[in-house]
Amino acid sequence: MSHLYEKLQQVKSEEDVKDAYIQALGLKSYTKGLIDIQTNEIWFEAKDTGKNSSYAMFTQLLHYVQVALNKGESVPPFLAVIDTEKAAIMKSSDVLPFLEKKTVKWGKSASQYTQEALAEISAHIGTHFVSFKIQTHEQEFIQAVKSAIKTGDIIRTQITPDNLKQVFDRWVDMIGKEITGVAPEDYALLFFADVMNDGKISTHANLPADLLYRNDKPVFSLNGKIYELGSREGYRQFWAIYHRPPKAEYRDYLLERRDSLIPLDERQFKGAYFTPLAVVDKAYDLLAETLGDNWQQEYIVWDMCCGVGNLEVKHSNPRNVYMSTLDQADVDVMKATKTCVAAERFQYDYLNDDVDEEGNIDYSLTNKVPPSLQKAIKSGKKILVLINPPYAEATNRGNIMLGSETTTKQGVSATKISLAMDDYGKASNELFVQFVARIKKEIPNSVLAMFSTLKYVNAPNFERFRSKWNAEFMGGFIVHNKAFEGLTGNFPIGFLIWNTAIDKPIEEIRVEVLDKRAQPIGEKYFYNLPSNVYLNVWFARPKKNSLDVLPLKNGISPATAVPRVKSWSDEAIGYMHCGVNDLQHAEQETTLYSSVFSAGNGFYVIPENLWQAAVVFAVRRLIKPTWINDRDQFLQPVSHLSDEFKTDCLIWMLYNRCNKAASGDGFEWNGQTWSIVNHFIPYTEQQVGAADRFESDFMVRYLADKKLSLEASTVTTVR
Repeated sequence: MSHLYEKLQQVKSEEDVKDAYIQALGLKSYTKGLIDIQTNEIWFEAKDTGKNSSYAMFTQLLHYVQVALNKGESVPPFLAVIDTEKAAIMKSSDVLPFLEKKTVKWGKSASQYTQEALAEISAHIGTHFVSFKIQTHEQEFIQAVKSAIKTGDIIRTQITPDNLKQVFDRWVDMIGKEITGVAPEDYALLFFADVMNDGKISTHANLPADLLYRNDKPVFSLNGKIYELGSREGYRQFWAIYHRPPKAEYRDYLLERRDSLIPLDERQFKGAYFTPLAVVDKAYDLLAETLGDNWQQEYIVWDMCCGVGNLEVKHSNPRNVYMSTLDQADVDVMKATKTCVAAERFQYDYLNDDVDEEGNIDYSLTNKVPPSLQKAIKSGKKILVLINPPYAEATNRGNIMLGSETTTKQGVSATKISLAMDDYGKASNELFVQFVARIKKEIPNSVLAMFSTLKYVNAPNFERFRSKWNAEFMGGFIVHNKAFEGLTGNFPIGFLIWNTAIDKPIEEIRVEVLDKRAQPIGEKYFYNLPSNVYLNVWFARPKKNSLDVLPLKNGISPATAVPRVKSWSDEAIGYMHCGVNDLQHAEQETTLYSSVFSAGNGFYVIPENLWQAAVVFAVRRLIKPTWINDRDQFLQPVSHLSDEFKTDCLIWMLYNRCNKAASGDGFEWNGQTWSIVNHFIPYTEQQVGAADRFESDFMVRYLADKKLSLEASTVTTVR
């Protein structure tokens, strides 16, 4: 929400509105009177509500302009109307010839305008004023007014790489949603057709979509179909604010950034993430270091998810480059921007095209793969697969939360190549793994240089994948995901180079660490260890019994969804939610409860495993997760743990904010009333001056024979 807009929502009078705009616009020399705000350059009509139309407010303001003209007084170059929701500005010169005709039948005063005056003025000024919605266009309005005062003209805002996403979002609101029958995923194509046109001709030939004019009205052409605007008012207002086309030096780059405008779901499944050029530079440096300085001459390069080709724009020998992409629109954009003209660029669905029912590769099924590339593969030429593939998976949380969409999105992973991946386990859900699997099958002697997460190197659910897919690690780096626009969270993106011709199990890899500016800040090891050394299998988890208990969604709130766990265990004193075994999940998935956590993913705490539960809790919560250690796995202790360490962990757990153990009665769930008991109170009633008896003194008895460290004693001492 904008700063000015926030102020305008708090105003109590028209004077407050005036003052808010005066401050925002930095007006120095002004007067207030019948004309609400008057400067030498501009007059303002103000309202303390957004209910009046801009036409009505301009009608009032033009009444004062007419009076000034009749008296032979000067009129400023610009006129503006402002209220709590919107603002508009226009040149006086656009309306003065009309007023000089003196045909308007004015009312008794500016505020008592006639409907005839409103209609006549509205018909004339509609194409002359520029409107701004303050909630979203505050800065554009402020800049327009300041530029008007400074230059004597209304300067429209340039479209640049910095404001591209913001401009696109506003284009969708003002224009895109008015285009009849267009699918939201096609907005970006129509946006660029509109932006890269000066109103007469396009800056680029052969863009996927075109802006045309029928009877002087703008229409869009895409895939042989014409799309019309339901209303042209938003179109007029938008292009009164923004300048088109963009400056020549920005145009190709803006087209290349189509990825940033694609809806998030589509980006995940198509891999439409622009690889920053600074990161591409680092990748090319590493390829030269690993494959030799002449790698661009020696290797055939195939990027089978190239998007608009920004991974290849640095390549000095494009005749050795093959670029395929899922969307024909990407190919069209590359041709329009003349990206890698000498390369072979073609539409190809790598996970489905040319894959028969048995999972074998048969290029004759589509005849899309260039014969020269087929020949290079068949003859065993040096081939480098250089890719930044899609990272979506069918079973991520976002895909399974909404039941109605689950089947559809899971179907995304059911590509033709995935049907031949039974040996890959859960990893086959990942689209980037499907690329890796086909590459291994199709080009078994290639060098694979791939941007991706590090899951396939060390994640537990990729253990079957690593038993099936092995290659020699040649080098790599990780870079902060924030280097890539549109990625949320904090995790590493790896660029790893593999020689797939050598079947070598992954044991450990060492990579350089780059920050989000692609600057080196250190190095990092990743280890592939068997899952039986992980902390989450350190001890046998107690089995459930037949006793039903209250499932919780937090410390004292019963479950509202169908619980995965609702039974207790013999001798249990609590339940620890202890999710996935990496640092990424530890901070959010390590909590102690008095009853079961409804989502499961944990274990029952009993007296026998209490010290181990405390160690697990402390270790998972004490190590701070960072973007670098995001996928690091917790391991079991490899040496003896002292009694002092065990007790320190227990005391630390008891006083941690994620100890959600609590006592309470009267909880309603599943048609019954429930109680929970807190077994983790380390004090007697007398020590803390309790008014009632505690339901459990388990922790007092448990600690009675334990020797506490000085630090633990200090923490537990009642003062």
